[in-house]
Amino acid sequence: MLKGRKYLRFAEARRGPRQIARPSPTPIVLPPEAAPVFLGRPRTPHGDDGLMDAYSQAVVRAVETVAPSVVRVNPMRENSEPDGVGSGFIVSADGLILTNSHVVHDAVEIGIVLHDGSSSPARLVGEDVDTDLAILKLERPGRYPAVRLGDSKRLKPGQLVIAIGAPLGFQATVTTGVISAVGRSLRGENGWLIEDLIQTDAALNPGNSGGPLVNSVGEVVGVATAIIVGAQGLCFAIASNTVSLVMQQLISHGRIRRGHIGVIAQQAPIPEGVAISAGLDQSHGVWVADVERPSPAAQAGVAAGDLIVSIDGKPATGLDDLLRSLDHHAIGRPMELGVVRAGQRLTLHVTACERRRA
Repeated sequence: MLKGRKYLRFAEARRGPRQIARPSPTPIVLPPEAAPVFLGRPRTPHGDDGLMDAYSQAVVRAVETVAPSVVRVNPMRENSEPDGVGSGFIVSADGLILTNSHVVHDAVEIGIVLHDGSSSPARLVGEDVDTDLAILKLERPGRYPAVRLGDSKRLKPGQLVIAIGAPLGFQATVTTGVISAVGRSLRGENGWLIEDLIQTDAALNPGNSGGPLVNSVGEVVGVATAIIVGAQGLCFAIASNTVSLVMQQLISHGRIRRGHIGVIAQQAPIPEGVAISAGLDQSHGVWVADVERPSPAAQAGVAAGDLIVSIDGKPATGLDDLLRSLDHHAIGRPMELGVVRAGQRLTLHVTACERRRA
């Protein structure tokens, strides 16, 4: 679960709502002279016109462009029974699929249902729990329709977006909404901050996880990842620019390479007297609770109780600043830490190693 609020994992839902048959109502037939009038204008034989018609056309075109690439993901775990359902979309003609890590994590088998109803097994190429993304490869050879990724930096609040996926197992379901906000951040269950998320009010439900969020020209601008339970229209997607960066590394290495220095730390306020004596303008820093041994931090002289206040000359006001600096570019590169110890400011140099998962 995502920390801080009650979040719903889309892949946890196993059954759709019960379907209840209802008799069709008797149709009402109106005489020609009683044709309905809307806003003072008669309905034309070509349907609604104006803004709604343009909106509908934009949605239909985008769906026709992307829907053939959207798939349903059926993970199987150790009990050999289907464990929920998720969505995904094809990102290369040879059958690479992008979905959420939480949809396929720990799955022993993965089944894919394509847009045309055919199915194929898939294998996991790589996943990144920290950004909740995973790459799969269809094991059935063929040429597949692939999506085009858009530039999420160009998104603006109020912009039309379309979600396509398999909520509760109902494949090729389309919902629409707008971009509610950009640049949101949520913390994953492992403590890593997922940044640059898109907030949207396009309806997402269990099973939409891993499905595409599409703009009006048929470009994928996000990947559905989370909703807030009990809230209306608070849904989140991973921005396509983040997806592009992660996807490249997953395809090349099967994992995301991140730096590690070996400290256990948290955000902490800087006492006013300490800030004055150390010449600091900031109110918070990164307090080091413990240092692993051996580790790059221990080798550099970082000690428990130190307050990290800058990284490579930039203020460090929280743990997120430290985590953000430890990307794959940090591995093997000396990093300058500004540290306050016993009221005195020090400069330490630490070289991050690659973080290894247990």
